[in-house]
Amino acid sequence: MKLRVLSIAKPEKSLYSPLYKELEMMTSKFTKIEDIEIFNKKIHQAQVEGEAKAQASYTQVYEPYLSKSYNIALHPNGKLVDSFKFAKLLSDKISVNFYIGGAYGFEDSFLKQCDAVISLGELTMSHKIAKAVLMEQIFRGFAINNNHPYHK
Repeated sequence: MKLRVLSIAKPEKSLYSPLYKELEMMTSKFTKIEDIEIFNKKIHQAQVEGEAKAQASYTQVYEPYLSKSYNIALHPNGKLVDSFKFAKLLSDKISVNFYIGGAYGFEDSFLKQCDAVISLGELTMSHKIAKAVLMEQIFRGFAINNNHPYHK
């Protein structure tokens, strides 16, 4: 399976970088995670101009990734799923993309282009924390789907 985690974030080393690498390594026995962080001048300028322009800029950079993959957006109003339902999202797929939005979330038009829209919970968390939670759940989902003892 080809699996990507895409986020609107400045590519930089952070306190969380070792955790991301550890989770990527744990998951590598099942699949490789491609971690893509996108933040360009257009996104920066759009965020200064306001919510609608920022959301449109996120859609613009993410749309090229939408074809030929099962696309899952993380959104506060998305469907709440437990680890078993999350694992089902991963099963029998050739390619999966997860999208973490920017500070202003997603346009409705982008969400409609995705195959699933899920929420990691009702708590608000930073994008870096959300990515760590997502990557752990990706590993947990593969563990569930492969009867690996991690989930127990």
